[in-house]
Amino acid sequence: MKTTFAERSYSFALQVAQACRAVMEERREYIFSKQLARSGSAVGALYREAQHAESRADFIHKLAIAQKECNESLYWIDLLFDSKFLSEQSHRLLKSEATELMYMLTAMIKTAKANRGKG
Repeated sequence: MKTTFAERSYSFALQVAQACRAVMEERREYIFSKQLARSGSAVGALYREAQHAESRADFIHKLAIAQKECNESLYWIDLLFDSKFLSEQSHRLLKSEATELMYMLTAMIKTAKANRGKG
């Protein structure tokens, strides 16, 4: 069964929330994990906003912001791992999913831009 971007980004936000909770409770690290929680949950929220964009340009803009938040999430995932707050398994899973979401967002943006003049 094919999973939609909305479902995957929501699932990613849940995975980020669980990882951040573990980092805060077990490792007592709050600064980086809160940044990851914010950017990781923003990806799906911005996609939801894009679904009700006022124009194609607005749609592309909201997807581009989601892409930036996803890229920021990759930064915090790596920083938490390299500073020994995030386990190797959590790092691998979160980074893999964030990378996949980035690819999907990039493809959606390219398609929307290519179709900008149509219809």
